[in-house]
Amino acid sequence: MAGGVICALNSRLDAAMASVLLQHSEAKVFFVDAVLLDTAQQALRLMSKAGAKPPAVVLINEALDDEPPALPADHHQYHDYEALLLSTTGNGGSGSPEFAIRWPADENEPVALNYTSGTTSRPKGVVYSHRGAYLNSLDSVLLNDMPAMPVYLWTVPMFHCNGWCLVWGVAAQGGTNVCLRKVSSATIFAAVATHGVTHMGGAPTVLSMVVNATAEERRPLPGSRPVTVMTGGAPPPPAVLYRMEELGFLVIHSYGLTETYGPATVCTWKPEWDALPAAERAAIKSRQGVHHLGLEVDVKDPATMASVPRDGRSMGEVMFRGNTVMSGYYKDAAATAEAMAGGWLRSGDLAVRHADGYVKILDRSKDIIISGGENISTIEVEAALFAHPAVEEAAVVGRPDEYWGETPCAFVKLKDAGGEGRVSAEEVMEFCRARLPRYMAPRTVVFVEELPKTATGKHPSLKAGRRRRIRDQEQVLTNVLGCHSVITPIMHTRGVGDVLVKSQPMAVQSLFGSGW
Repeated sequence: MAGGVICALNSRLDAAMASVLLQHSEAKVFFVDAVLLDTAQQALRLMSKAGAKPPAVVLINEALDDEPPALPADHHQYHDYEALLLSTTGNGGSGSPEFAIRWPADENEPVALNYTSGTTSRPKGVVYSHRGAYLNSLDSVLLNDMPAMPVYLWTVPMFHCNGWCLVWGVAAQGGTNVCLRKVSSATIFAAVATHGVTHMGGAPTVLSMVVNATAEERRPLPGSRPVTVMTGGAPPPPAVLYRMEELGFLVIHSYGLTETYGPATVCTWKPEWDALPAAERAAIKSRQGVHHLGLEVDVKDPATMASVPRDGRSMGEVMFRGNTVMSGYYKDAAATAEAMAGGWLRSGDLAVRHADGYVKILDRSKDIIISGGENISTIEVEAALFAHPAVEEAAVVGRPDEYWGETPCAFVKLKDAGGEGRVSAEEVMEFCRARLPRYMAPRTVVFVEELPKTATGKHPSLKAGRRRRIRDQEQVLTNVLGCHSVITPIMHTRGVGDVLVKSQPMAVQSLFGSGW
């Protein structure tokens, strides 16, 4: 409305990364929730040290019950959000009820800049156009079967692809947005019952919260129709989908990338599937499905660009093209050209296509871990591990986790072969937590005597094993049988429990199970 470009930053970032993104985006105004003020101030100080001009800051204090914090004295460009809303041009403020909306001259002008974690050490800035955002908003309304005046519960962070463009879609339908400061099974059921929620979205972790809610936390669902839930970020386990259906939630499985404005495929339900047993229905719902209305999707051989046979067995890379594919990476023409080589956006995800055209992802070709819907670069985690003075080599893979989808698991070779006694796995994990956003730090550390290497001295075997695990489940175990100590948090439905110490090589079997 003001002619600007919105850039929603991940609220879980540390100050160092927030500072990098503020500089890269050349932000002019920085809206900060008071809960995150300390991190924001650290980021601004880092900007100043780097010689960059900090943006003006607007402080939002809606989440706090006590008095608003005083505006910091070390930055003259701090403003109070409520004061700005109340101010007018006549009394010295900057607001005006006569302000004229600035419509874009071209529908392909940028409307948003969204950062995504990738295989590089710094996330890429993905540029959205007005045209793409508008079309994806309409797609989301149609594919969620969203009537007029819906009530949408937000468990999805809005910094992910601008809330999958549903922020705009709900507004277009005259709907109500219900936002949660804290996402838990209790708050979800309470919000659904209190506000008459009709639609919601969430990563598989949120679905796990719902199905594992206690009897005391559960509340009757409102209305005569199921609550429609869009999920994505990682393939939801069929067992979870089955339990959601039993509880009265209609789960729609969607898949996409930051580069596709969020959801780009949907597992559209066919009437003939209604007669199938519940377990078979859940298995079908775990597919990624068919394309959204604003683009094309195909599964191609990345070398020849030929479409793979629709036999449910031939694997290729998922690729997109169309109106709801990004304009490009901000300030990175080379990365844009690489991602769009051949005229299709390359997802890096490996999949098969069934005879009915439905896509099923088997794994990712990129070294990315998706944990609780957040992308984690294994390269960044490995860089933090290598900074530890006792670490000689390290490799990070995703460990399957019922709650988070997967979590970072670090295989570490220490410089001193006998160093295991003086350097604990917990110490290594804490070392990483101090240098990374907490969600990126390894939750499991496996000490090994050697890491497999290629002829060039690299050790991709663990990651390659991860990528093959669906069809070759024993390969990784073979690669890491030299491990001699494992320490890992035990994951419960509500978070991290006790710490378990195991010994002997087959501890890896205990960690990952026979199906890893």
